[in-house]
Amino acid sequence: MKDAFGGIMSLVFIAIFLDINEGILGFIVSNSKAYRMKNAIISYVEQYEGAGCFSGSGGNGTCQKKILESAQRFGYSPPNLKCPRGDNWGMDSQKLFCYSKRDSDSGNNNVYSIVTQVDINIPIITNIMGISFFQVHGDTKPVKKNK
Repeated sequence: MKDAFGGIMSLVFIAIFLDINEGILGFIVSNSKAYRMKNAIISYVEQYEGAGCFSGSGGNGTCQKKILESAQRFGYSPPNLKCPRGDNWGMDSQKLFCYSKRDSDSGNNNVYSIVTQVDINIPIITNIMGISFFQVHGDTKPVKKNK
């Protein structure tokens, strides 16, 4: 009976170890998707100077199409993105990212802050600590204001 109990405990430890490893690997993949998506959005906002990159902004929507294509290419789709207070949805229908706009030092330019989300589901962390996501923040270079 003593040997049987030891074998069961070994299996439990192995199962817990594999669960933690699987969660960590999932976090790494999700984290890289969020960082690549943030960098792509910043790149497109700088390229198109913010025109057509956000819901309700001017432009022909080419920037939004490129952002959607990048999201599909990276496999990025956060299920529960919550924008920080004062931020706006980048694209209302997809809710892929959040942004805020502020004036740069010179006053002729805007700086956009972009927020994407890393979704993780590691049962031990989620159930014990209550943490279910992390957010990735990034700023664009100063972009000329649209008239």
